[in-house]
Amino acid sequence: MAYPLEARLRPAHELGAACVSALGAAMVLSSPGLFLVTPPWHFALAGALLGHALWRGTAGLRTLRYRVNLQRRRRYELSSAEIPWSTERLFLGRGFRWDQRHTQRLYEARLPANRPLLRGGPLAGVLTGFVPAADSSSVGGDPGIHGVEPDESEIWMDLEDRVGHTLVLGTTRVGKTRLAELLIAQDIRRGEVVVVFDPKGDVDLLRRVFAEAERAGRAGEFFMFHLGHPEISARYNPVGSFSRITEVATRIAGQLPSEGQSAAFKEFVWRFVNVMARALVALGRKPDYQEINRYASDVEPLLIDYFEYWLDREPSASGWRDELRSLAIDKKNLDKGLQSRGARAVSLVEYARRKKLYDPIAHALASTLNYEKSHFDKLVASLLPLMEKLTTGRTAALLSPELDDPTDWRPVFDWTSVIHLGGIVYVGLDALSDYEVAAAVGNSMFADLTSVAGSLYKFGTGRGLPGEVKPRRIAIHADEFNELIGDEFIPLLNKAGGAGFQVTAYTQTWSDVEARIGSPAKAGQIAGNFNTLIMLRVKEVATAELLTSQLPEVHVVSTVVSSSVSDTNDPIDFADFASRNEDRIAPETVRMLEPTDLVQLPKGEAFALIHGGQLHKIRMPLPSAASDALMPTSLAAIGKTLRARLDGPWNQPEIGFEAGERRVV
Repeated sequence: MAYPLEARLRPAHELGAACVSALGAAMVLSSPGLFLVTPPWHFALAGALLGHALWRGTAGLRTLRYRVNLQRRRRYELSSAEIPWSTERLFLGRGFRWDQRHTQRLYEARLPANRPLLRGGPLAGVLTGFVPAADSSSVGGDPGIHGVEPDESEIWMDLEDRVGHTLVLGTTRVGKTRLAELLIAQDIRRGEVVVVFDPKGDVDLLRRVFAEAERAGRAGEFFMFHLGHPEISARYNPVGSFSRITEVATRIAGQLPSEGQSAAFKEFVWRFVNVMARALVALGRKPDYQEINRYASDVEPLLIDYFEYWLDREPSASGWRDELRSLAIDKKNLDKGLQSRGARAVSLVEYARRKKLYDPIAHALASTLNYEKSHFDKLVASLLPLMEKLTTGRTAALLSPELDDPTDWRPVFDWTSVIHLGGIVYVGLDALSDYEVAAAVGNSMFADLTSVAGSLYKFGTGRGLPGEVKPRRIAIHADEFNELIGDEFIPLLNKAGGAGFQVTAYTQTWSDVEARIGSPAKAGQIAGNFNTLIMLRVKEVATAELLTSQLPEVHVVSTVVSSSVSDTNDPIDFADFASRNEDRIAPETVRMLEPTDLVQLPKGEAFALIHGGQLHKIRMPLPSAASDALMPTSLAAIGKTLRARLDGPWNQPEIGFEAGERRVV
């Protein structure tokens, strides 16, 4: 039976035995007569002693190496060119699978009695070359958490597991965004569609994505949307692409509050926006924020345009223009709402009513005029501030692109074309400057992606395009995703995996998610859709328990020293007393990891639940920008490169799209 204690954290007693054997070998070789050994047998004895010295010395050095390993602070960096990648697996770093042995070792390393063994000693220099040199203490944390396993190897994750989505948690400045760079670099090299959501607009992350696109030979597929730099950003209409027309109203009304009495106003806004979107599409005009904002303030011009369009095509309304001019209307006999409306709009509505003509869109538009204008403005009061935020300043041209403007070199994209053509998209939302606009645009993009996922799931890739289009994986990386999530994010996680979507979400604490989503039940629903969990250093115990609560309990053992003395009063007994000394092994049930272990993780280190819940301890390689010739020097350099592609493939019309509309290719 194996001894239940490894006893790896102890003085290196083997070195004493190794020294004695080595000294004995030297004496046998120098004076074999002292040991009554004649040549050449003294060589055999010396060899045996040297072999024993080597055996015990190696064991002693291994013990010292383990002790030094518990003290080393590591910093693991790789240049971009050195990052390994595979078409079948995802590289996460170097580490080992954590089990009961490592819990036991960490428990022993933290015992007060063992602290003197972790202070180093005069033999530390012996390990030069045997143990890699220690790095600076800038990584912080407790180095012993990773040091409990001196023998680490590369950790890879199966790509098939990524469709189950990945959640990355870690406090600020511990390597969360740098881990994103590592994963994004591999996704780009595999040729996947890559979408990076960055609410902060981190320039370093943008530069890394751009450099990796260059390195993979996919520079022509790179595309940047940045609310903070509209002068070099591509353009995107958040409500211009949809499978069903009702999605336009859902994406806009979804940004409005829905608690208490606001729910009724939200439903009214949804219906009103849906009516406007249906009318715009019927007129052959693509809905956008500018159009919605324009008609939300005054719906009469849209009503007039649609009624004229409809009546021109209505067989029973032949000659309606002449009849309308002779139509007599007494406003006193009209509904109160119509009395405050313009004459042209009222005439068209009254003409259709008297002629008993019906069209569902026309009827819905006419019903909006039944409200008194002042009352109607109150009903849509929550919509107008939102639309003002989305249609004000330089970002207005990004979100409501003018497709007929030949002087605007910035391309227009939608998610369907990006997926068909294998694009790499960086989305910078500039949340630090305007949080509400960033959240609104981000939520609309997620809703749009969910719609595209539904289409891909039902019809496959390449619908509407000639020839066969190879299915692609779509890797979505959402940094600080707690600032982006809404009700749109839940179906993206629930159902998009079947369409090849693989979401990797990054955030600091799980409480941020609960606060944003406003419901612990919905937050739990989101957490349940992440099959892979990677946790760096966190500062909130509740966040740490998101991982530790999924781990089993294990047994750790400790030694208890016991001694006793008993006297004897028997006069004929030779012994006056009896003593007893023993070491007892005491088992104890503990969690495999405690939340405090995650609070003490060094920078660049993490625990990961992968391969169906297997716990791994990982050191992630932090990508180094040093000597990377492909790394752009600044955002201006990226903009210059993008502008230089004015006559490149971005401006070539794609088959199946409207003429004049520029897309990412």
